[in-house]
Amino acid sequence: MTDERQLSHGIDLETLEEFTAHAVENPDAHWLGLGASATYEGTAAHSLAKVDSYKIDDDTISRETREYTVPYGGWKEVLDAVGWVGATDRIEPVEAALSALAACINVGISINAAASGVDIDHLKTRVRTDFDPRVLFSLKGLEEADSAFENLTAEVEIEGEGLDQDLVDEWARRAPVYTLVSLAQDVDMNIKTAAEMTGDD
Repeated sequence: MTDERQLSHGIDLETLEEFTAHAVENPDAHWLGLGASATYEGTAAHSLAKVDSYKIDDDTISRETREYTVPYGGWKEVLDAVGWVGATDRIEPVEAALSALAACINVGISINAAASGVDIDHLKTRVRTDFDPRVLFSLKGLEEADSAFENLTAEVEIEGEGLDQDLVDEWARRAPVYTLVSLAQDVDMNIKTAAEMTGDD
């Protein structure tokens, strides 16, 4: 039996069309509940982050193969300079955020290219920024946090037939991580001390 599905960028276009039609008719039906945690490992800047279950509407999806863990830390040379003892090199959370932004821009472009019938022969996104760590180290006030990053750029290399630069730009800006880092998000910070977690007064 031959597989007669019409595929573009690894997506079954008929299924994609059915999904988008359902999403238009049911605008509240496709929210995803996402989350992650990070546990401090006893050395400043070192945490073990974990991503596992998520929710589609009211259904929780949880399986062992989704139990991703990421050891976060810092840049060895910077940690050495600041005074860490036995500093090691780990992926830094800011770098993880930048890599997520680059990957998600690719997601926004490729999904919309598939939906629009546009073939892509090559796609690569580079994200860079200049980071001032003084707010992190309490050398500048928290009110100056919005000045910690400068020159945040995303450079997209893309090749394919019939590509329109403005349209690709629009597709890139539809990426969820782009929205997360570029638009104001209201983070509800809930701090629980040991007493609050155990219910002690």
